[in-house]
Amino acid sequence: MKRTIAIVAGGDTSEFYVSLRSAQGIYSFIDKGKYNLYIVEVHGLEWNVMLTDVCKVSVDRNDFSFMRGNDKVKFDFAYITIHGTPGEDGRIQGYFDMLHIPYSCCGVLPAAMTYDKYVCNQYLKGFGLYVSNSVLIRKGQSMSDEEIIDKVGLPCFVKPNFGGSSFGVTKVKQKEELHPSLNKAFGEAPEVLIEAFISGTELTCGCYKTKTKAVVFPLTEVVTRNEFFDYNAKYNGEVQEITPARVSKELTQSIQTTTLSIYDILGCSGIIRADFIITADKKINLLEVNTTPGMTATSFIPQQVKAANLDIKDVLTDIIENKF
Repeated sequence: MKRTIAIVAGGDTSEFYVSLRSAQGIYSFIDKGKYNLYIVEVHGLEWNVMLTDVCKVSVDRNDFSFMRGNDKVKFDFAYITIHGTPGEDGRIQGYFDMLHIPYSCCGVLPAAMTYDKYVCNQYLKGFGLYVSNSVLIRKGQSMSDEEIIDKVGLPCFVKPNFGGSSFGVTKVKQKEELHPSLNKAFGEAPEVLIEAFISGTELTCGCYKTKTKAVVFPLTEVVTRNEFFDYNAKYNGEVQEITPARVSKELTQSIQTTTLSIYDILGCSGIIRADFIITADKKINLLEVNTTPGMTATSFIPQQVKAANLDIKDVLTDIIENKF
């Protein structure tokens, strides 16, 4: 009998529509000969199973089921692809844990840690990883422009401490830009992270582990003429994404080893992606860790899977079957 899979998407942040695009990608990738697939769209207290583009039915959150005609359908597995809360920060993972429904990504604690960029980087710094100098400001707190610049210098990045897709992110070059940049970031999250700028080559690496194997993908090099890898670079084609990256075999192996190490330190599950900046002296600086990476046909992970001569359908079967 086929297992019934929920591809859980949407969420409560600006990444709502990005998440829906990932859901469509995952729907196209998963082996429909092995699984019955449904996209579950989550937004606030509205949880709906999308039966067609225009037909949807509500989810019974008591047991994560829905009615299809007179039949009650219960899900065997959740593939979480919500970018942002409640899917990337551990909240929905806790819900599925209580219902004893297996899911694709890491559990509550690693999800919560990686969603909090400041906490994650400071934690990994204790394990010897290099991270940018940074300052965290919570809503209601204040810090003078001079204090910020003294700690991180200029240029610097001002970004929401939670969230992704570069919403609310600004590269600040002058002191006068700090205040409006903070306001912009606070529009996305109640905490703002200010990080020192690191000049170098941006690389990203994906991996996953099962009970029987560890798989690390080729690196992707990110090249953009924009000020940084912003929303337009990510989703409107204003970027070159080169897979495999144009770096040495030694550096590739070092970054792959570092990514697998991060996976183990955090206690991850499913597919993750770690982003890095490599300086001219070959120093590997961690930018952030993503435990629910984008999964559209052109996202980094599908690119890297293809470059590794793997079939994305088989990779997602690995992720699902590993939880049974």
